[in-house]
Amino acid sequence: MEILGIGFNELVFIIIIALIVLGPKDMQKAGRTIGRWMRSIVTSDGWKVLQQTSRELRTLPNRLMREANEDLNQINRDLNSISNPLNRQPGQSPLPTRSQPVQPPSSSIQGNTITPPPTDTGGMDSGQEKHA
Repeated sequence: MEILGIGFNELVFIIIIALIVLGPKDMQKAGRTIGRWMRSIVTSDGWKVLQQTSRELRTLPNRLMREANEDLNQINRDLNSISNPLNRQPGQSPLPTRSQPVQPPSSSIQGNTITPPPTDTGGMDSGQEKHA
Protein backbone atom coordinates (compact mmCIF):
# COMPACT_ATOMS: atom_id res chain seq x y z
CA MET A 1 0.00 0.00 0.00
CA GLU A 2 1.38 3.38 -1.00
CA ILE A 3 0.05 6.77 -0.02
CA LEU A 4 1.44 9.65 -2.10
CA GLY A 5 4.39 7.45 -3.10
CA ILE A 6 5.25 6.58 0.51
CA GLY A 7 5.32 2.87 1.34
CA PHE A 8 4.54 1.23 4.68
CA ASN A 9 8.17 1.14 5.86
CA GLU A 10 8.72 4.84 5.13
CA LEU A 11 5.45 5.73 6.88
CA VAL A 12 6.47 3.85 10.04
CA PHE A 13 9.87 5.56 9.97
CA ILE A 14 8.24 9.02 9.64
CA ILE A 15 5.86 8.30 12.54
CA ILE A 16 8.73 7.17 14.79
CA ILE A 17 10.76 10.30 13.98
CA ALA A 18 7.69 12.52 14.56
CA LEU A 19 7.03 10.81 17.91
CA ILE A 20 10.61 11.42 19.00
CA VAL A 21 10.69 15.05 17.84
CA LEU A 22 7.15 16.17 18.80
CA GLY A 23 6.32 13.97 21.77
CA PRO A 24 2.98 12.24 22.36
CA LYS A 25 0.83 15.36 23.04
CA ASP A 26 2.08 17.46 20.15
CA MET A 27 1.89 14.38 17.95
CA GLN A 28 -1.92 14.31 18.31
CA LYS A 29 -2.24 17.97 17.31
CA ALA A 30 0.17 17.50 14.41
CA GLY A 31 -1.75 14.38 13.27
CA ARG A 32 -5.05 16.27 13.28
CA THR A 33 -3.50 19.20 11.41
CA ILE A 34 -1.91 16.91 8.81
CA GLY A 35 -5.20 14.98 8.43
CA ARG A 36 -7.18 18.17 7.79
CA TRP A 37 -4.54 19.39 5.39
CA MET A 38 -4.55 16.05 3.48
CA ARG A 39 -8.37 16.01 3.33
CA SER A 40 -8.45 19.55 1.93
CA ILE A 41 -5.90 18.60 -0.73
CA VAL A 42 -7.64 15.35 -1.75
CA THR A 43 -11.08 16.99 -2.01
CA SER A 44 -9.80 20.03 -3.92
CA ASP A 45 -10.45 20.60 -7.62
CA GLY A 46 -6.71 20.73 -8.31
CA TRP A 47 -6.26 17.19 -6.96
CA LYS A 48 -9.11 15.93 -9.15
CA VAL A 49 -7.52 17.54 -12.22
CA LEU A 50 -4.17 16.01 -11.29
CA GLN A 51 -5.72 12.54 -10.96
CA GLN A 52 -7.59 12.89 -14.27
CA THR A 53 -4.44 14.07 -16.07
CA SER A 54 -2.45 11.20 -14.59
CA ARG A 55 -5.09 8.71 -15.75
CA GLU A 56 -5.10 10.21 -19.26
CA LEU A 57 -1.31 10.05 -19.48
CA ARG A 58 -1.34 6.37 -18.46
CA THR A 59 -3.91 5.53 -21.17
CA LEU A 60 -2.39 7.79 -23.85
CA PRO A 61 -0.09 5.18 -25.51
CA ASN A 62 -2.93 2.65 -25.83
CA ARG A 63 -5.28 5.27 -27.23
CA LEU A 64 -2.70 6.47 -29.77
CA MET A 65 -2.01 2.89 -30.89
CA ARG A 66 -5.75 2.22 -31.26
CA GLU A 67 -6.26 5.40 -33.32
CA ALA A 68 -3.25 4.63 -35.52
CA ASN A 69 -4.59 1.12 -36.11
CA GLU A 70 -8.01 2.51 -37.06
CA ASP A 71 -6.36 4.97 -39.49
CA LEU A 72 -4.28 2.16 -41.01
CA ASN A 73 -7.38 -0.01 -41.43
CA GLN A 74 -9.22 2.90 -43.09
CA ILE A 75 -6.33 3.47 -45.52
CA ASN A 76 -6.27 -0.26 -46.29
CA ARG A 77 -10.04 -0.24 -46.97
CA ASP A 78 -9.63 2.82 -49.21
CA LEU A 79 -6.84 1.15 -51.17
CA ASN A 80 -8.91 -2.00 -51.60
CA SER A 81 -11.92 0.00 -52.82
CA ILE A 82 -9.77 1.98 -55.28
CA SER A 83 -8.21 -1.09 -56.91
CA ASN A 84 -9.98 -2.05 -60.12
CA PRO A 85 -11.89 -5.34 -59.72
CA LEU A 86 -11.95 -5.89 -63.54
CA ASN A 87 -8.17 -6.45 -63.68
CA ARG A 88 -8.32 -9.19 -61.04
CA GLN A 89 -9.44 -12.72 -61.46
CA PRO A 90 -11.93 -14.08 -58.92
CA GLY A 91 -10.25 -14.88 -55.62
CA GLN A 92 -7.06 -12.99 -56.51
CA SER A 93 -5.73 -10.46 -54.05
CA PRO A 94 -5.36 -6.88 -55.33
CA LEU A 95 -1.86 -6.72 -53.88
CA PRO A 96 0.96 -9.06 -54.94
CA THR A 97 1.95 -11.74 -52.47
CA ARG A 98 5.32 -13.42 -52.06
CA SER A 99 4.28 -16.05 -54.61
CA GLN A 100 3.27 -13.25 -57.03
CA PRO A 101 6.37 -11.12 -57.66
CA VAL A 102 5.87 -7.60 -58.92
CA GLN A 103 6.62 -7.51 -62.65
CA PRO A 104 8.38 -4.46 -64.11
CA PRO A 105 6.58 -2.69 -66.96
CA SER A 106 7.26 -4.04 -70.45
CA SER A 107 8.45 -0.70 -71.77
CA SER A 108 10.18 2.23 -70.16
CA ILE A 109 9.22 5.85 -70.57
CA GLN A 110 12.04 8.38 -70.78
CA GLY A 111 11.03 11.99 -71.16
CA ASN A 112 8.51 12.18 -74.00
CA THR A 113 9.69 9.03 -75.83
CA ILE A 114 8.75 5.44 -75.16
CA THR A 115 11.53 2.88 -75.44
CA PRO A 116 10.38 -0.68 -76.23
CA PRO A 117 11.81 -3.55 -74.20
CA PRO A 118 14.95 -5.25 -75.54
CA THR A 119 14.31 -8.08 -77.97
CA ASP A 120 15.61 -11.60 -77.43
CA THR A 121 18.57 -12.34 -79.75
CA GLY A 122 18.58 -16.05 -79.06
CA GLY A 123 21.57 -15.90 -76.74
CA MET A 124 23.84 -14.10 -79.22
CA ASP A 125 25.36 -10.69 -79.06
CA SER A 126 24.05 -8.09 -81.48
CA GLY A 127 27.39 -8.06 -83.32
CA GLN A 128 27.39 -11.80 -84.05
CA GLU A 129 25.57 -13.38 -86.94
CA LYS A 130 23.68 -16.61 -86.73
CA HIS A 131 25.39 -19.39 -88.74
CA ALA A 132 23.48 -22.56 -89.50
